[in-house]
Amino acid sequence: MATEGGDSYEQRVTPLELFFDLVFVFALTQVTGFLSEHLSWVGMLQGAALLAVLWSSWAVYAWLTNAVPAEDVIPARIVIFLAMAAMFVASLAVPGAFGEYGVLFGSAYFVVQLSQVVLYALAAGSDLEQRRAILRLAPGFVGAPVLMIVAGTLDGYPQGVLWAAAIAVGYGVAFVRGVSGFRIHAGHFAERHGLVVIIALGESIVAAGVGVSGLALGTGVIAAVVVGIALAAALWWAYFDLVMLTAEHRLSAASGEERARLARDCYSYLHLPMVAGIIFVALGVKQTLSHVGDPLGTIPAVALCGGVALYLLGHNGFRLRGIGSVSVPRLVVTMLCLALIPLAVLVPSLLTLVILALLLCGLAAFETVTSREFRRELRAR
Repeated sequence: MATEGGDSYEQRVTPLELFFDLVFVFALTQVTGFLSEHLSWVGMLQGAALLAVLWSSWAVYAWLTNAVPAEDVIPARIVIFLAMAAMFVASLAVPGAFGEYGVLFGSAYFVVQLSQVVLYALAAGSDLEQRRAILRLAPGFVGAPVLMIVAGTLDGYPQGVLWAAAIAVGYGVAFVRGVSGFRIHAGHFAERHGLVVIIALGESIVAAGVGVSGLALGTGVIAAVVVGIALAAALWWAYFDLVMLTAEHRLSAASGEERARLARDCYSYLHLPMVAGIIFVALGVKQTLSHVGDPLGTIPAVALCGGVALYLLGHNGFRLRGIGSVSVPRLVVTMLCLALIPLAVLVPSLLTLVILALLLCGLAAFETVTSREFRRELRAR
């Protein structure tokens, strides 16, 4: 039995969780592909909605496997494999989620959510508090995909309204009804979300590779690839060098319902803009590699520069909720990234990518130098 905070034993991310995450890798790839094929404002909004739904599907299983030893129970493994299959089907349906595969996408999402609720309730065993907690949220978790199934039969504005309602219900139920009763293993929870950030960054690298596929490997393309990797490395640095350490320490220091609320807000909610920012950056990098000598179009420019800004805003929201302060250097770099958008539609896309990489690498260097003692203290705790 876990203690009030949920840390009566050391828990690590399991092979079953990593196996489940492989499906999420494909889901992110599908979203990036959807955005590439729908370079319009409506397409960007739809891509963001798809990511929000797929993220919620991943997040509920992060809570499940954090609280109960699903890998140790054979029936639980089978249910998780079923959920993986359903999530894979939903990912396959992403290209047509707002068209011919709308009902299929919503139905697969329903199976993912229902499986999680049922498994959580069963695996909680004699822990009545956790069972009551998941059943309290169950109407929202399974009601959201029902709305999406109905949306799959519609199109245009009515479909958009139902999608918005489904996302609001799916995310809002945990905020409105609360997360009291859930147990959180802080180290495991932080590690799991750190790994999903790596997965998203990996998708940005895959996008770079896809963008180069079929192109002649000239000097411009090779330079863009190297700069794109530098940008991805700086994004990694921004999260893992300081943010993750601070947040994990804060989560570990909390207990009971306060810890569950922090887990909900800092991880389930505020990691979404981080992952979304990385996906938009991946789209921008892919477009850059396809046309290194040409300016970016308005939407790819917003995706690339705005994606970095969104990522950093997610970090500051994460920090504000966790420790009650924000990083001024990150706010400055966020504003500079946004200010870069008008320039990005005028200058070669490679130059835009270079400026972004320099901004992020400069931020990483500055924070590393100025927070050396603080990081040493965090690691020592």
